[in-house]
Amino acid sequence: MISTKSNFKTASEAFDYFYIKIKDKGVDFDNTKALFNVGFYIHNPSDKKIKAGYRKWNQKYAAAEWAWYLSGNRNISKLGELYGKVPEIWKRMADANGNVNSNYGWQWNRENQLGKVVDILKKNKSTRQAAISIYDGKEIYDYRHDTPCTYAVQFSIVDDKLCMSVYMRSNDLWYGFCNDQYQFASLQEMVADRLSIPTGWYYHHAHNLHLYNDKLK
Repeated sequence: MISTKSNFKTASEAFDYFYIKIKDKGVDFDNTKALFNVGFYIHNPSDKKIKAGYRKWNQKYAAAEWAWYLSGNRNISKLGELYGKVPEIWKRMADANGNVNSNYGWQWNRENQLGKVVDILKKNKSTRQAAISIYDGKEIYDYRHDTPCTYAVQFSIVDDKLCMSVYMRSNDLWYGFCNDQYQFASLQEMVADRLSIPTGWYYHHAHNLHLYNDKLK
């Protein structure tokens, strides 16, 4: 097992650290270099900007993706309206009708999962049941085009702050982590605002954290 650092102030610090760690210690796995069972805390999740110059992260796109999730509309045409175009990766993931499973806002609104989480936390700040599920093995028949990368998101109120854990089956550091952390940190802020409390730590766990070979410099 490879030892890794587990505490970071910001997502950008975590990105820089794991980019080097994967390059140096990652194992060859399906056209990637990968680390397995990586978990770490981000203590200031509201600082969501990825600052590495070599990454050239697009905050405008991340904000459009967040607005798409808030819409609850999982069709990629909605993202096109918000961003001005539909990125090719989403075109490849969409079914014949333009729908995807990886619109997390659509997922957390299914069966009113997010609303129930807020209600549970309001009633019992010590609950261990404030969780949202996303990837569902019972729906694997529907994952022919697009398999969600995130298993679940769980919230806890610790020291009167809203803390959050994200569990991922697979996480591409270059695209997936950079944009996903923005979405989940935004979700954490939104839930905290509904509870009228500040945000606390964000814990990120990936069963497989990787870089595709074409992103290794």
